[in-house]
Amino acid sequence: MSQYLYLVRHGEHRDAEHGVSDGPLSPRGRRQAELLAGRMGGVPLTNAWYAPSRSATETAEIVGGLLPAVEPRASALLFDCVPSGMTADTPRAFESWFAAVTPAEIEAGRAQMEDAVGEFFAPGAHDRHDLLITHNFVIAWFVRHVFDAPDWRWLGLNQAHCGLTVIRVRPGRPPVLVSHNDLAHLPFELRTGLPETSPV
Repeated sequence: MSQYLYLVRHGEHRDAEHGVSDGPLSPRGRRQAELLAGRMGGVPLTNAWYAPSRSATETAEIVGGLLPAVEPRASALLFDCVPSGMTADTPRAFESWFAAVTPAEIEAGRAQMEDAVGEFFAPGAHDRHDLLITHNFVIAWFVRHVFDAPDWRWLGLNQAHCGLTVIRVRPGRPPVLVSHNDLAHLPFELRTGLPETSPV
């Protein structure tokens, strides 16, 4: 049986342009969420989960309001985090960015992502279609996991707000990246997101 993970970065929030990591959705972010719901309308969703941050919660509320069969639930495993630190193989260009991250934050992020992979990459006896509304770094780590890439390789993998990444998981087989940061449901003017590694 197959499990499909539909990974979505929350909609654009009002404080993003000021460097604040979370906040209420902007009007553009609300429209992104509405269009995402339209895109997901034909998917037989089994579960929907979201990070308990304000931006992800509001995105999930909009999606749930437009898809009555979906009842999104909060999961602390989807909070944004820093899942690894500098290693011998990490490009030196990231040193200054990591200077602001504590070892405790990295250890907590690593443990969270180990638990998240164990929880969400777990196909059962029946087909599943799970929507996860989360943050940039979480999606990047999941994509890194699919390719069994070095820990640092999540860095620089960026997703637009309400971009759609799909992963297929089957028992006894490696996971497969079906699509990454698909924006077909968003008009050009709503395709927003930060171009560099950022936790917002």
